[in-house]
Amino acid sequence: MKRIVDQLQARDLAGVLLFDPLNIRYATDSTNMQLWIAHNHARACFVSAEGYMILWDFHNCEHLSAHLPLVKEVRNGASFFYFETGNRTNEHAHHFAKEIADIVKQYGGGSNRIAVDKIEIVGLRELDKQGLELFDGQEVMELARAVKNIDEINAMRCSIASTEIAMKKMQEATVPGVTENDIWSVLHAENIKRGGEWIECRILSSGPRTNPWFQECGPRVVKEGELLAFDTDLIGPYGFCADLSRTWLIGDVEATEEQRHLYRVAYEHIQHNMEILKPGMTFEEVTRSGLLLPEKYRPQRYGVMMHGVGLCDEYPSIRYPEDLEGHGYDGVLEPGMALCVEAYVGAVGGNEGVKLEDQVIITEDGFENLTNYPFEKELLK
Repeated sequence: MKRIVDQLQARDLAGVLLFDPLNIRYATDSTNMQLWIAHNHARACFVSAEGYMILWDFHNCEHLSAHLPLVKEVRNGASFFYFETGNRTNEHAHHFAKEIADIVKQYGGGSNRIAVDKIEIVGLRELDKQGLELFDGQEVMELARAVKNIDEINAMRCSIASTEIAMKKMQEATVPGVTENDIWSVLHAENIKRGGEWIECRILSSGPRTNPWFQECGPRVVKEGELLAFDTDLIGPYGFCADLSRTWLIGDVEATEEQRHLYRVAYEHIQHNMEILKPGMTFEEVTRSGLLLPEKYRPQRYGVMMHGVGLCDEYPSIRYPEDLEGHGYDGVLEPGMALCVEAYVGAVGGNEGVKLEDQVIITEDGFENLTNYPFEKELLK
């Protein structure tokens, strides 16, 4: 709450209106059908610059937030998407926008400036009609969420520990003759068993499907001697993301020299890029200090050298040198920021590729690697 309020006051905003379920989770620690709400915006939250919080929940769901002391009011009526409201969508959006305008008059301290993170187009237009001055709520919330306190870091430790148990069971299930889907299903089951919530992607591939990257798991049967690579991308216990990547050799065989080379390049890349991290570095300094990928692997480089992480993948995105001019932006590492340091190594037209990723926290004098899952000795020979 304090971090949200600080961001609002620094921008002279009366409040922030939230529809993104992860921003609502951050503000309230309230959840309700997170994935469904992500594409059906039936929940909203308003936080004033003085910390007064109102939650609009799905109908008949007021009891889900009854235990939360920061939520001062629970209402309903934030649904104005076509599936829910059909040809009355404008009517419902108008009613909600007028309600927001009245709230801003009551709790906005005389200001009509508010931030909004995500909203249906009709809702945006109705807020404009109310004479409210609108600003980017994603900036407010990403910056508020960027620095984690000790409770958030400990929750992240729990999520990572749970995920690493699941990864071990995945590796045990990675034997010749099973499908990619068989292996991926273990991660889902083990995450749910330990109180995890959902998985954002299904990026797992084997053999020739590891190059290029981003292919999702399917019915392919894995074979002895192939590589299997994956990215967890999961929301674990306490709603915290564990975003880890590993690549394994399938079966009790020796790796080829090409497989070892790919793995060593990826391993050395993330190790170097972790070791340089310390508070006070600008994002550009991190980029410039990072280890360059060998030239033949640069065309298929990952989208970022590293990115923030919390309730999901978050601010910041720190780019490779090749992408700095087009996509890089300003910022400074601070203690309490959590980052995922990653690499994909695979040549265009190559046989296979390797994906590795660890999750770290920036400390007062450097970094701490929160990841404990071992790397593959066979592939590091």
